[in-house]
Amino acid sequence: MTYCLAISTVNGLVFCSDSRTHAGPDMLSSHSKMHVFNPASDRVFILLAAGNLATTQAIVNRITQDLDEPDKLSLSTCEKMVEAVQYVAQVCRHEVDQAVTTTADSGIDATVTFIFGGQIRDTTPAIYQLYSAGNFISESDQTPYLQIGESKYGRPILDRIVKRETTLEDAARCAIVSMDSTIKSNATVGPPIEVLVYEKDSFSTDHYIKLEEDDSYLYEIKHSWNEELKKAFSALPRFHWEKRSSANVHGINDNKFSSE
Repeated sequence: MTYCLAISTVNGLVFCSDSRTHAGPDMLSSHSKMHVFNPASDRVFILLAAGNLATTQAIVNRITQDLDEPDKLSLSTCEKMVEAVQYVAQVCRHEVDQAVTTTADSGIDATVTFIFGGQIRDTTPAIYQLYSAGNFISESDQTPYLQIGESKYGRPILDRIVKRETTLEDAARCAIVSMDSTIKSNATVGPPIEVLVYEKDSFSTDHYIKLEEDDSYLYEIKHSWNEELKKAFSALPRFHWEKRSSANVHGINDNKFSSE
């Protein structure tokens, strides 16, 4: 019941997440899945979460608490992004292990998946995908984006559009279309949609928007995309017999099938 994605470009990072946490026949609920940490002026981190909400909150609380203890390893003490993701992975593994032990007899899935990204001064912005076991992967030049949750519906546009050289604004619009495609095909993913655009070396999270279901900008994106898709489909090349039929309508005979 989640879809989150992050895109890495030469100019910065884009993060996008839905907010639906439950989608039953008689109940819909939502909760933010985007968590921002800005512990100092030289660093900023964003965490997107999919999976058990209680486990997610335990991990976020632990990361927040560690920031208040200067002698403890935290996002404030890491000097490189890889050190930061290793720290988050360590916290994730510890909290997941505790949650799994606590819920062992209940049948509840306590596991989580994260996208973690950001920048520390004098390093390159980066994004990583973390798993409950504490292992993680990074994006690549071939696939400069990461997805968690219901990823299959929103992937085609990312594969076709997103490149390293894509502008941050285009990457953000692409993320919104990817999210909308997922929402249209899967009822367990839903608004509000949160989008954060991080400009390289800015260490600021000012470019943030939250799109409710009735948001006018979201409507414009959805409507424009839908209409342009219809136009593109209508412009697809016709089958050879469609061309022949069109020619015959205008009084032009096809020699191959005409009688002598």
